[in-house]
Amino acid sequence: MKYPFEASRAEIEANPDGFVASVFSSLESEFLVIPKGEGFIEDPAFERAYEVLKRTTEGFHTMDRDAVLTAALRTPLVLVVLRTILGFTPSEWAYVTTTRTGVSIPQGFARSLDRRIRMSPETPLEFTPPMLARVRALTETACQLVMDGAPGTDADHIHRLDKADTEEGLVGVQSMARLGAPYAMLLYERFLGRPFAGHRDSVSELVGYNLESAIERVLDAAGISHQKTRRAERIPGLDQAPDFVIPDKYTLQVVIEAKITEDDGTARDKVTRVQHLDSLSRRAQLEGRQTFEVVACIGGRGFAVRKEDMRKLLLATGGKVFTLQTLDRMVGHTRLREFRTQTRRRRDGGYAEIPIMCWPAHPSPPSQRRGLHSCVGTVAPHPSVRATSAIHFLTGTNLLRKLDQATSPRRCNCPTTMPGCTWSDCAIASILRAE
Repeated sequence: MKYPFEASRAEIEANPDGFVASVFSSLESEFLVIPKGEGFIEDPAFERAYEVLKRTTEGFHTMDRDAVLTAALRTPLVLVVLRTILGFTPSEWAYVTTTRTGVSIPQGFARSLDRRIRMSPETPLEFTPPMLARVRALTETACQLVMDGAPGTDADHIHRLDKADTEEGLVGVQSMARLGAPYAMLLYERFLGRPFAGHRDSVSELVGYNLESAIERVLDAAGISHQKTRRAERIPGLDQAPDFVIPDKYTLQVVIEAKITEDDGTARDKVTRVQHLDSLSRRAQLEGRQTFEVVACIGGRGFAVRKEDMRKLLLATGGKVFTLQTLDRMVGHTRLREFRTQTRRRRDGGYAEIPIMCWPAHPSPPSQRRGLHSCVGTVAPHPSVRATSAIHFLTGTNLLRKLDQATSPRRCNCPTTMPGCTWSDCAIASILRAE
């Protein structure tokens, strides 16, 4: 079976369904495994905080606000347990508190407080008077809501507090704490709320971590200079930041979008992002500017639902669509191969062979261009380093991080070295220890 990245655009346009099927066959779903992420609360820690709240309220027979607040300051996870009884998110808790008490509680404060507790669940809380007033308001609102229970609604609606434990106020909570819940009741609430939904939302940014890590391993193994972008980072010439840019954001040659989704609607949105990047590259070509290749790395069953969306993705990337199964072939079938360095272990444990790029006419500022030199096929200053091909360059920062200045010569003797170029500040030669 031929993959789209092995075919020409003409072949893909002639038989799109065949190539769509080949991509579908290599897609994997990881929805059964969720990363814990930072601040994951293990069950024993949650249970200890629950017992603290239960003792403080005498088995949920009394909801003394001051006592609950004191317990929460001493055992911060009590606040998380209290919020869980309500079934609210931090932002929802903040909103309800503000509307009921008049105390202004920004949603950002509630989220930061929740994260602070999860990151250091055993550390007692200390606040300035204004912050303490907000926490007091949150606690008082939660206690009052638990005591009041769920108000009545019409037949077409259901109140968020209309749950097995909070429907009847403290009586329901007492019963659950004393007798437990029937399994059918547990299953029904799980049906309404989806298991792990709150945690999955909190680690949504980490869901694609495995794919991005795999991409980084491929790029690092090939010695390819790359930059992983941050959220909302600005990239010159682009109005949206791809996940990876090669070699860096100032000299775009290849961009990689890494996307995982288990939902077909979300998959459509992600395909649109890739199409937009392709349109930006085509616009750059029309305007006489440097173009870049768009590569898509995808995962999750969401991409395996709509054939039309996959056709659009294949056409936008010229077939350069990879999955975890085919990621090891990404470098060889994209322009990434132009930036690959081949490092080989030396038996004597010395430096490995490296390629050095010949590009003295590179359109970069004079301060950067000073280090560009032509040395293909010649022997570099260090006896164990040989220029093998003109395919790669690194920034001075990357070079200095990897350069062994204690043993490497200070002066570059390449044939066309520009004035002022020294081995230590050269922007395109890299000395790599074999791993």
